[in-house]
Amino acid sequence: MTDHPTPFLPPGVGFSPQAVHAGEARQKPGNAITDAIFCAATYTFADTREAIEFVEQNLPREEYARYGNPTQKVAEAKLAALDGGETAVLYSSGMSAVAGLLLAKLRAGDEVVLFDECYHRTRQFCTECLGRFGCATHKVPACDYEAMEAAINDRTRLLISESPTNPHLSVVDLEQFVALGRKYGIETMVDPTLATPMNLRPLDYGVDYVVHSVTKYLAGHNDMMGGVVIGSAEKLQSLRDLRGVVGNLTGPHSDYLLLRGLKTFELRMRRHNENGMAVAEFLEGHPRVEKVYYPGLPSHRDYGVALRYLRGFGGLITFLVKDADATATARVVDAVRLPRIGPSLGGVESLIEQPIVMSYHSHTPEQRRAVGISDNMIRLACGVENAEDLIADLRQALDA
Repeated sequence: MTDHPTPFLPPGVGFSPQAVHAGEARQKPGNAITDAIFCAATYTFADTREAIEFVEQNLPREEYARYGNPTQKVAEAKLAALDGGETAVLYSSGMSAVAGLLLAKLRAGDEVVLFDECYHRTRQFCTECLGRFGCATHKVPACDYEAMEAAINDRTRLLISESPTNPHLSVVDLEQFVALGRKYGIETMVDPTLATPMNLRPLDYGVDYVVHSVTKYLAGHNDMMGGVVIGSAEKLQSLRDLRGVVGNLTGPHSDYLLLRGLKTFELRMRRHNENGMAVAEFLEGHPRVEKVYYPGLPSHRDYGVALRYLRGFGGLITFLVKDADATATARVVDAVRLPRIGPSLGGVESLIEQPIVMSYHSHTPEQRRAVGISDNMIRLACGVENAEDLIADLRQALDA
């Protein structure tokens, strides 16, 4: 059950009705079909008695916008329903969600273990920011469960992974991952932003915390930023309390844009999945492509694991241009006409970039090689354009 259940939804409905209706009241203020945007910093009380009842009984209503707003509560309930969680806590960005979870759960002397293919800002926050407060981070090779177990000690408090990872799209065996946590009494966090709850629901396998950058597929239009942590109400209460102190939450306009994007979430994800598969197959067959990272391809290292866990493989593809240095690879990027050059993914527009430019420009060649980032690597985030048009565009760019 979510914080704000939707009684009128029939039990057992499919994914799309939940994306459209979950968390919403049947009749809304003003009888509008969409939830309102509440542009209020302060929420008032009719009299002193009402204010006292609110404070003493912790009534479910608004007081001050740093603690949330009515539109946000609907979005949180909808996101929790989609991932099969009890509740959700929204943040101002995906990294704010990661930071909010870690800051709420860790204290000086605690340690975390994470796979080395986690998002580079997550790794940076753990090693640099948490390190300043006396928390140690151990990085181990992606999907190496023996190495992860070897890094665990009596100070380990959290095991962290993404699935699929970015940009190599490695897929975690969630049952092994969760079993490690349970064996040693350690909580687990998974970021399935690249999969979305349509393709993967880690809570179903016993993961404690799911983190998404809702900026990506969930909102889906490259026009808002947000992050979310989903899990049990008991485990997330400390996150909600800390967010109320720090104030790193979404605003009402962003909440509205997220709700609007979620209405078409299943439709968009079907196209992203279809485009990703079609484009990955084309790239793997092109003579100028050395290697394709896409978990839906039998050539991917984790193909068998992906078939077990993923219901779709998403729209992100990473590939290497054969016999190309950074300059020759840039010529391919510059030659495409449909995808725009830029960071991020999951929007309706296709995006393309070189990781050595967008994410790892300040790193040395040795540091890049250590995390598997090569000069001839391209990351393509397929939007919702027609697959045949994307393929034709990539063909002319690779042939140019």
